[in-house]
Amino acid sequence: MNDVILQAAAIPFRVDAEGLRVLLITSRQSGRWVVPKGNIEKGFSPAQAAEQEAYEEAGIKGIIDRAPLGVYTYTKRLGSGRERQASVEVFALLMVKQLKKWPERGQRRLEWVTIPVAADLVEEPGMVTLLLRLGQNQPA
Repeated sequence: MNDVILQAAAIPFRVDAEGLRVLLITSRQSGRWVVPKGNIEKGFSPAQAAEQEAYEEAGIKGIIDRAPLGVYTYTKRLGSGRERQASVEVFALLMVKQLKKWPERGQRRLEWVTIPVAADLVEEPGMVTLLLRLGQNQPA
């Protein structure tokens, strides 16, 4: 059973007086800096799944770009200790509202950062590439 796990991720972003910022969150297990990401549930498109993860993990509501920024793969360690390949379809999400309450509030830290800072903090090389792509596609 070496099936690839299909996941979706959102890169929440905003453009304000300080320029383009993306939202990073910490993972619950390791505390690493990541973006909202999760498995694609039955009945959800990858874009819908990414949008749902942004709400559940970071309290972000916004406008999801229906075309993905791209895809990256990584090795996911399961609770059993086994490892499986995961393929993550990543979408840009323009933040419209940051809620005061959401399902995983208190379980993660959130930080709005510039693209260069995000690229330094995120460990997955494939995600760094997509963060940089977002920076190239958005106004500064």
